[in-house]
Amino acid sequence: MTEKQIQLLGFEINHDDGGGSWDKYHYYTHTIARGLEFISNASDEVDEDGEWFIEVFETDPTIRFYKMEEVQALINTLEKHIIE
Repeated sequence: MTEKQIQLLGFEINHDDGGGSWDKYHYYTHTIARGLEFISNASDEVDEDGEWFIEVFETDPTIRFYKMEEVQALINTLEKHIIE
């Protein structure tokens, strides 16, 4: 998936300056509920084709998605079942 697609999914950008005054890399996160968050790979880890991926944060084993449509469907399903 592209960085633009991640932005269209509503993910928030996070910057890491590595302690310096410039942006070393960035990544994206999206929180569904406390303890359930999605995270992208970092900009300095994007492959040569410019492809990004999304993971469910801190799972073992890793759960990874490469297609925007799959991430959108999962987010929609999870958000639909939130009880407030």
